Amino acid sequence: MKTAFITGVTGQDGAYLAKFLLDKGYRVVGLVPQRSTSSFWRLDYFNITDSIELVYGDVTDLSSLVKILRTFKPDEVYNLAAQSFVGVSWDQPILTCNVTGMGALNVLEAVRLTDNNIKVYQASSSEMFGEVQEPIQNENTPFYPRSPYGVSKLFAHWMTVNYRESHDMFASSGILFNHESPLRGLSFVTRKVTDAVARISLGVQDKLILGNLNAKRDWGFAGDYVEAMWLMLQHDKPDTFVVSTGLSHSIKDLCDVAFNYVGLNWKEHVESNASLFRPAEVNILMGNSDKAKETLGWVPKTSFKEMVEMMIEADMKRVEKEIAKGHM
Repeated sequence: MKTAFITGVTGQDGAYLAKFLLDKGYRVVGLVPQRSTSSFWRLDYFNITDSIELVYGDVTDLSSLVKILRTFKPDEVYNLAAQSFVGVSWDQPILTCNVTGMGALNVLEAVRLTDNNIKVYQASSSEMFGEVQEPIQNENTPFYPRSPYGVSKLFAHWMTVNYRESHDMFASSGILFNHESPLRGLSFVTRKVTDAVARISLGVQDKLILGNLNAKRDWGFAGDYVEAMWLMLQHDKPDTFVVSTGLSHSIKDLCDVAFNYVGLNWKEHVESNASLFRPAEVNILMGNSDKAKETLGWVPKTSFKEMVEMMIEADMKRVEKEIAKGHM
């Protein structure tokens, strides 16, 4: 039985990955930060909380990572821990860089000090492309991050490459484009939209205020993307892979699909407020994942429309329960 250690296990990707690995027969060890009260609702969503060995530690604390690796001796490490809200990264740039950037370095160093035969996956981000230098981004596209989050992810990415080349470590980096699910946090725009659609359709909300409606993203389903993470560590050599759908949709497109699903016209409920625009906007991201398809055999299975509708269905059930309990 293989053992996998996941940082960020209580997040969206961590929960989907833990479920995926448990189904593969893995022993899964998950990191729970001591600096906050972690919520296990995403793990509970899959009914897998008791199937994971949860251990206290923090990616900002090298000693705790070394202790965990020595204790559990994992075959694979998936570093998904991050301060992952792009907008928040302008308000908390130091925290973002400490957790998202230096945290990744601590994971790599802990593996090097403990057993550099452990395979490492680093969660890189399309936000590293930022002010895009090419219409469609692949593994060779120059980076130009436009937020403290993007900069910290780029530091972590290049550290992964550096450790791979300098210490002969199996360290792979997945440059994942936006990926969503019913487990996405409410601070992310996709979930803001699907939550609002549920509330508006059920009569407990009237308007949705958003920022830049013209921003475009390459949105995929998180459940599909965690398979790509796993496939990278099953490949015969470490490498960097873009993971994306190859399709780009605007916030307007997102609103149109979401509101249309419940028979509403988004233009009657959505307003744009300039105060919600980012200090440095990333206008469009769209990835080319041909390398992952050709090398790993990975392809996205869930369409944009299917993903949005899945999220609305989940939000409808949740809001209906809130209404029934009188929590509105």
